[in-house]
Amino acid sequence: MKSLLKRRPTPAFVVAIIALFVSMGGVSYGVATGSIDGREIKNNSVTGKDLRGRSLDGTDIKVNRVGGNAVKEEGLESSKIGKVPSATAADSAAVATALGGKSAADLDTRWALINESGAIEAQTGGFALVNCYQANANCYLDAGEDVRNNGIHAQISVANTDGSSILSGETGAAACGATTVLCAPPGTETNNVLVVAPRDSAGLVPGGVTPPPPADAARFYVFVTGSQSQ
Repeated sequence: MKSLLKRRPTPAFVVAIIALFVSMGGVSYGVATGSIDGREIKNNSVTGKDLRGRSLDGTDIKVNRVGGNAVKEEGLESSKIGKVPSATAADSAAVATALGGKSAADLDTRWALINESGAIEAQTGGFALVNCYQANANCYLDAGEDVRNNGIHAQISVANTDGSSILSGETGAAACGATTVLCAPPGTETNNVLVVAPRDSAGLVPGGVTPPPPADAARFYVFVTGSQSQ
C-alpha cells in the first residue's frame, strides 16, 4: 500500500486533473454570474432555431458590442427602415425654398388651343371666348380668374394644323385689366380677360385684312401659369 502512494503520478493523469478543474471552474463561473459569454459557447454551435422570436432586445446587447462587421451585407432591408422625420422635414423645406414658397396650385398651368375660325378647339378647362377674329385681328378670352398677376403666354401652333398656311409668326398677350392695356370690344375690359394678338413673321395681321379670314388666320395656344381656376 505504501508503495502505491509513493508512486509518482503520470503526466497524463496530471493533465486530466487540470482539465477537470478548469472545466468545473468555467461552468461554476457561468452559473455563479448568471451570464454566458463567448468563452462558454463554441463557434457555430448556436443557430437561429435556438433563439426564440424577439428573445433579444436592447437590454441584452452591451453598448459598442455590435460593430459594422456584425451586420451581414443586405441584412437590413430598406423597406424595414423608414425615413428619419427630420429628413422628411428637410426635404419639404428644400422644395419650398426652391419654389419660392409657392404651392403646386400656385404653379399650375392651363392652356387652350384656338383655331383659325376663332373657336376653342381644345383646352384643359376654365377658358371661354369673348371675342375672337370678329371685332379685329385679336382674340379675347375669359380665363375665369384675375390674370393680372399670372404668367400669360401665347404661341403660334406649328403642330396640330389642318392645312393652314400660317405655321410661324409672333404673338402678343396681356391682361385686359392691366392699366397699360386697352381692350376695345365690349365686355373685355375686365381683370379675367386676356388678349392675344397673333401676327405673321413681319408683325402684320395675317393676310393683311382685319379681321383676318379663316384661310389666313393663325392657330395658336395660350397658356396661363399660376392658375387657380379649373
